[in-house]
Amino acid sequence: MNDSRKIPQIEWRAEFETGDAAIDHEHKDMIERINHFLIAADTDPTADDLLAHLGEIHAWISAHFALEEKIMRDQKYDAYEPHKDDHETLLDDLRDIMEEIETEGYAGAGQKLQQRLSDWFINHFKTQDARWHSSQAKNP
Repeated sequence: MNDSRKIPQIEWRAEFETGDAAIDHEHKDMIERINHFLIAADTDPTADDLLAHLGEIHAWISAHFALEEKIMRDQKYDAYEPHKDDHETLLDDLRDIMEEIETEGYAGAGQKLQQRLSDWFINHFKTQDARWHSSQAKNP
């Protein structure tokens, strides 16, 4: 079957690399999980299916952020609070999208999520994560 729909996805970019292999691996995994959701959102799923998938993504990202935040606290990272706040912004956006799906259905959910997450990843990786990993390199 030739499907002409373009599935919006987030692509990993070299500029997202932090220099920490474990964190980069988790970030790539995060993007892969989100892309699976975007594919699923493009196949006319039920709202319940999308909510279940987003719930799993939210839980996985929350766990990843908890690990990053623990590392930052252990390192006494000076910009911990703004970094944590940025994490909370993404989690809030995911909850908002889940609420929208529950109340309004899932029309356009994939595109909304792709745009919000693309913007978030690009900004977060290039600013917050880059600053954190730069500080780690200076203070090993």
